[in-house]
Amino acid sequence: MHATPPNDERPVILTGDRTTGPLHLGHYVGSLRNRVALQHSHRQYLLLADAQALTDNAHDPAKVRSNVMEVALDYLAAGIDPNATTICVQSALPALAELTMLYLNFVTVARLERNPTIKDEIQARSFGRDIPAGFLCYPAAQAADITAFRATVVPVGEDQAPMIEQTNEIVRRINRQVGRGLLVEARALIPAMGRLPGLDGRAKMSKSQGNTISLSATDAEITDAVLRMYTDPDHIRTSDPGRVEGNVVFTYLDAFDSDREAVADFKARYIRGGLGDMTVKRRLATVLCEIIGPIRERRMTLERDRGYVLEILRSGTSHARDVTTATHTEVRDALGLFSF
Repeated sequence: MHATPPNDERPVILTGDRTTGPLHLGHYVGSLRNRVALQHSHRQYLLLADAQALTDNAHDPAKVRSNVMEVALDYLAAGIDPNATTICVQSALPALAELTMLYLNFVTVARLERNPTIKDEIQARSFGRDIPAGFLCYPAAQAADITAFRATVVPVGEDQAPMIEQTNEIVRRINRQVGRGLLVEARALIPAMGRLPGLDGRAKMSKSQGNTISLSATDAEITDAVLRMYTDPDHIRTSDPGRVEGNVVFTYLDAFDSDREAVADFKARYIRGGLGDMTVKRRLATVLCEIIGPIRERRMTLERDRGYVLEILRSGTSHARDVTTATHTEVRDALGLFSF
């Protein structure tokens, strides 16, 4: 299922998700949609990042374990083809942890703390100085993930771009140390849409904030979520001119409605007055139900055959173990460490 053809020179993609809960529309527009589109033109690896999920969920490992299957189901239901994409479990790839330990010697604590992504996440979780060491070391761990698969393309949201930058810094330091281009640099593939705001208008859709729409949501749940969406608080009457900027409903229409002409017409009518919030919300609810409905139905079918999904994970992880072990061996040998 996961055999790589000899002399396959397609670019390599590595991406994945922390297994802390089912995926939502933010994941879909931020990365998953790109993964589905690129999986046949690239060699793609999808990492179920359960080890990374433990860095701030060590108090609840059962949650992390159960969500490995939930995220895998979302991948497959959204269109990931296991014959084209290798889906693998992070904690079952020991080479990643060993590479992380090696890479931590090529980055300082100060540099880890300056990483904008880490700073934002620390603030969002209110860690203060009680930062789990594993969480702080996330950039080194991600560098290990990316380089272990020799990925050159990493689909991420714009907020994750600093992580790729730090990966490349570590790559350059190790290459200078060993005197050759042992590891390859990667580039961030950022979707045109960028970050999808939460239903409440906050900057980021987040499970912990309760402002998401999951990829397994029912039509009723989708409609209810859309009706609660933040719009223009000054647009009280239908006849009032409204603002499109910062209006979550229009942001989602831009992201998901393929009828650009209709969206442009809605915006013009809303701005000059004469278009009510409910009309716009009903259109968005219809659009989202059409997108999520087929994903939800495929997911329900896959849930009835979890043995099939587990076999995909076993096969993918076995293949990934071979790939990552080979990279770890090369790095270890290049650094002059013993190999027995």
